[in-house]
Amino acid sequence: MEVRQSLHSDHFRTLDTAGLRRELLVEGLFVPDQMALTYSHVDRIIVGGVMPVRQAVVFDGEVAKRIGAEYFLARRELGLINIGGPARVRVDGEDFALETREALYVGAGTREVSFRSVDADHPARFYLNSAPAHCPFPSRKITLEEASPTTLGQTKTSNRRTIYKFIVPDVVRSCQLTMGMTVLEEGSVWNTMPCHTHERRMEVYFYFDMPPDAMVLHLLGRPSETRHLVVRNEQAVISPSWSIHSGVGSQSYTFIWGMIGENQTFDDMDWVAMADLY
Repeated sequence: MEVRQSLHSDHFRTLDTAGLRRELLVEGLFVPDQMALTYSHVDRIIVGGVMPVRQAVVFDGEVAKRIGAEYFLARRELGLINIGGPARVRVDGEDFALETREALYVGAGTREVSFRSVDADHPARFYLNSAPAHCPFPSRKITLEEASPTTLGQTKTSNRRTIYKFIVPDVVRSCQLTMGMTVLEEGSVWNTMPCHTHERRMEVYFYFDMPPDAMVLHLLGRPSETRHLVVRNEQAVISPSWSIHSGVGSQSYTFIWGMIGENQTFDDMDWVAMADLY
């Protein structure tokens, strides 16, 4: 598990491209029969990927030791979305079947979480976020139909998109983690524009469903002094609460968003006018 420090906005201003990628870009999330995790001191989120192929993958004792716990979810909750083939997740003896683009919430206090693929030739690919949690809630699977889909934006502004809210208070109870997925329609390339910040929580964007030669220019930084990162398929960007987070792609794409912090109010955002971006 890689550990990242918090990034102050003044330090952010001094970084070159390599420095920004080192601090905020998360790569290499899917390794066959392994778990790849990144621990960020920004609200202590853990971002990761799990790709079981020939065998089940579990949270081992070494990961728990790194966070000072007896087991991984002793004081944490977990949200995951499967972007690969059919899968099975065992949660304290209960089996959940997850098809592609279905989600699972796992509550604090869960001792056993085991990931496996149904078909090794079409392995599951679990993208996960984990947050500290002081209160346990029941584990639950969430389908696309249950994920409160909302279509926003317009074709003429190239941001027609559908937002699926998998882990939000109206769908499933959690301690502080919220998580969902945004699917851009063909011909739309902008996400979250006009952009925003939210001082009360951080966010991570995970981009996928792109061919190898596609990219997203992910915008970040203070509104008055923006930067960008070139993001490829199945890479994630950590966004501190002071930073904008928006992007434009070379073609349509899908991204998963995860937030943790002060509250779970989805529209608690500080919008930034287009004229105020520099």
